[in-house]
Parts: sequence; structure tokens; C-alpha cells
Amino acid sequence: MTGLLSVARTLDRCTVLGPGTRAVVWVQGCPLRCRGCVAAETLPFDGGTARPVAEVAGWLCGLDGIEGVTLSGGEPFSQARALAELLDAVRAERPDFGAMAYSGFRHEALRRGGPDRRALLARLDLLVDGPYVAARHGSLHWRGSANQRLIPLTDRYAHALAGPDTTAGIELSVGPDGSVSWAGVPPAPGFREGLEDRLAARGFVLHTEARRER
Repeated sequence: MTGLLSVARTLDRCTVLGPGTRAVVWVQGCPLRCRGCVAAETLPFDGGTARPVAEVAGWLCGLDGIEGVTLSGGEPFSQARALAELLDAVRAERPDFGAMAYSGFRHEALRRGGPDRRALLARLDLLVDGPYVAARHGSLHWRGSANQRLIPLTDRYAHALAGPDTTAGIELSVGPDGSVSWAGVPPAPGFREGLEDRLAARGFVLHTEARRER
């Protein structure tokens, strides 16, 4: 494997961004500019950390007790070739590894895209598609606004999609250095600003590189 991924952040374990307990990879760079995006620091393509695909694959393969990985960002389909290579590498060791991705592009547009985007799409079990629309914000299953869709690409997660569509949530974690990070889908607009204010009142600072919605 010779590919590189521009990575904004990774998380070993998460239960609010897809079925079960899973790892999360937030890639750096997005061509879209959704109003109200709470991960604006992931938009520039010149940020993030360049990491070899083999290194990220090794990290995923070494994690115990996770069902699969969620790809977010940023825009995963802007790094479709490297992410397809990543999933192939992980499944060479863990064939039953699940894969879910977020994209600001509609499923139909991705299907008409280039070969790299179609290759990544073919390797996913579940897609959340469409841009975040602040005016349509909702407390929904793994997504932030009502225009976004949960699209099963295999039958792997059919059972997980059968429940109520009202399970948005977040997880907070405090690192050994006292840094605070969060992951998930905020239940209401303006979540980040309110969280920062409450944490600041208690002496915590929410670091820029740890802010994520998706």
C-alpha cells in the first residue's frame, strides 16, 4: 500500500455514529461549505495529518471490540481512492469488518461519479448522504438534518435501521492531558457554542481539532 490519507482525527470507540461500537476516521478537506457546519476546521484541504493507508489500517486491525469503522470529515469521497484501499487492507485481515460513511453528496451523484468514488461506494455497508441543512436540523438517527438519508448498501445493518428515527446523541471524553473532545450528532442547532460556554465556565477548553459533529 502506497496511498496517503489526510486525517483530521481518529477515535478508537464510538457508539453514536453508526451501529454498535465502532472506530471513526474523520478525513481532512471538503469542497462543500454547508452553512452551520460544526466541523469547519476539517474543511480546508491543507490541514490535517498525512498518514499512510497501511498505518491507519494497522490501527483499525489492532482495535478489539469494535464492529467496524465510520468514515466522516471533511468529505470522505474527496479521498475515495485511499479509503477504498484502506477498507480492502482491513478486510484482508478482518473480513467481517463493517463500513459506514457520511457524504455531503447525494447517493445518485456518487453513483455517477468517477471510478474511485464508485469503488468506495461499493465497499460500504451504509451511507448517510446529503449536505447538512441547518433549517432542517432534527434529532435523527445518526444524522443532523431531515434531508439526509440513511441508505443501506448491503443488508448488514438492516436490523439497526428498523428502530425509531429519533436517536441523535453525543459522547464526551476527557483525555489524559485534560483535553475535551466530542463525537456524535447534536440534538439541536448551536450545540457547539453552548457546550463551549458551559465547559469554559468550568475551566475546560474545547480544542479546535476535537470539534466534530459527524
